[in-house]
Amino acid sequence: MLWHDINRDVASRLQGNSALADQRPFIVIESGKQQLHWIDIEQEMNRSYPVSTAENGMGNRIESYKTPFGIHRIRQKVGGDQPSGMIFEAREATGKIAHNMDNQEKDEITSRILWLDGLEQGVNLGGAYDTYQRYIYIHGTSDEKRIGEPVSAGCIRMKNQDVIELFDEALVNDIVFIR
Repeated sequence: MLWHDINRDVASRLQGNSALADQRPFIVIESGKQQLHWIDIEQEMNRSYPVSTAENGMGNRIESYKTPFGIHRIRQKVGGDQPSGMIFEAREATGKIAHNMDNQEKDEITSRILWLDGLEQGVNLGGAYDTYQRYIYIHGTSDEKRIGEPVSAGCIRMKNQDVIELFDEALVNDIVFIR
């Protein structure tokens, strides 16, 4: 995969606002491969992680339970001061730690949350297609055994240690390109 080409594509789709695409490393999520890539072209420090996207596939419509595609940014980071496995509800730590990492009965949000915001008007920003209003996150899960399979309700699930590592590297406003 040619990261420079993807970076140029993101910059062109942001209508010339290359500052968003050039200043920081960025994240590419490949739904077909169930992979997340953290790319730092300048430092040539790239990392890949297995993920789980939506069971219903890709789509941007509200209440579709699909993973939204297109260019996003990290709008908010939640949970940096919490232990691994902390369960979140409505982005608030519950005080409960998930110990069963084979929990297929609940779609628990654990460890860290990177809340995404769409950047493409009419695609994933505004109206019936707004990623932020859909509460789409990159987050940890208590269903780690199914990471690598499309089983989420729309979010991008990661193993807890992986999402903690990504959370520590990523900043608010970093670009996330989901395809």
